Amino acid sequence: MLSSIMSAPDSSPRPPVWPLWLGLAGLLPQLLVVFALIGGNPEARFVALACGFAYAALILSFLGGMWWGLAAANGRRSPAWVWIAAVVPSLIALASAYPWMVGAPWPGPSLVMLGIVLIGSLGVDWKLRDLGLAPTWWLTLRIPLSLGLGGMTLATAWL
Repeated sequence: MLSSIMSAPDSSPRPPVWPLWLGLAGLLPQLLVVFALIGGNPEARFVALACGFAYAALILSFLGGMWWGLAAANGRRSPAWVWIAAVVPSLIALASAYPWMVGAPWPGPSLVMLGIVLIGSLGVDWKLRDLGLAPTWWLTLRIPLSLGLGGMTLATAWL
């Protein structure tokens, strides 16, 4: 009984309760970063920027892991490009840390790159859904999460 209340069938356009609420809760760390930067405490600025960068990079890598999981769940039905696309987010996240590693201007450009890639990742999500590799509710969840995190990451770059 409880499992039927807590989940939605894959054919439903509504995401199951757990992914919906946990996904939305996943926006809170970046929202806190935005509030910290708006608060204007100069001593906390670098920490907030570093946290915003780290969280965006972490979630981008997580997104690649989700794509990998969808490809694995669908086995031989998954085209080769899905496996490649699943690895790219982690490589982008690592590359976005390079300026920090070498003392170049950071984190603004890296945050912009991460924000754009997070929003752009919806293209892969759309294709996964269209190919039938993702559940029908996938985009209902992914659109607000990608736009929310990507938008807040871009805002963090300019605050």
